[in-house]
Amino acid sequence: MPEQRKKQMNSAIKLTVLFLALYALVTQQVLANTWIRRVDEWIYERDFLLITPGKTPTLVMLVDDLGLRGVTAIILLFTAVLISRRFKSWRPINLSILSLLLLNLTVGVSKLLFGRTKPSTGFDLVFTDSGLSYPSGHAANAILTWGIFAYLIFRYSHKYPFEGMRLTWFVAIVTTGVCLASLYRNTHWFSDLLGGLFIGSALLVAIIAVDRSITSDRQPS
Repeated sequence: MPEQRKKQMNSAIKLTVLFLALYALVTQQVLANTWIRRVDEWIYERDFLLITPGKTPTLVMLVDDLGLRGVTAIILLFTAVLISRRFKSWRPINLSILSLLLLNLTVGVSKLLFGRTKPSTGFDLVFTDSGLSYPSGHAANAILTWGIFAYLIFRYSHKYPFEGMRLTWFVAIVTTGVCLASLYRNTHWFSDLLGGLFIGSALLVAIIAVDRSITSDRQPS
């Protein structure tokens, strides 16, 4: 492995560990019923939050849909297929499928394990039989899926170095919008979103690091 890629891999490992540590910290604070759940309660009681789902503005729903796995998975796989056909490589498709599988497995198991109720129930309980609030799948999905989407475009299609920063801003804006929409609709606690962002970020960095560690003549950069 070239020296530059070794440095990139080391940085990615450190960043992944950091995000996992932050996810573990948020999880511990939620389960221990500490200050972070007081923040959740404070946000829940704000007047600007929408309690009736039927009155959600169309724009908010559209933004919220950008975090739906069904929607983003189709967009990601469609993009991966186009790039794969262009460069005659299965790598973009394999990377996309890997990210979707890891996302659903990690977040799904966590939701079932912690069993946290949603704000719409009016109760904040953990380890219930029906709770699926923590971590937020919307937040994790937004940053991971749109992050892989941007990564594929950057690695296979970019022409100028600044396009990478533009795509980073795109992912950040979409992810922030999805999180704000979830708060507005009262479908997730604030700490749910934090947990989702951290676990999604950890998966994103780890998956990209693995892809970058494997050289390919068909990958432009």
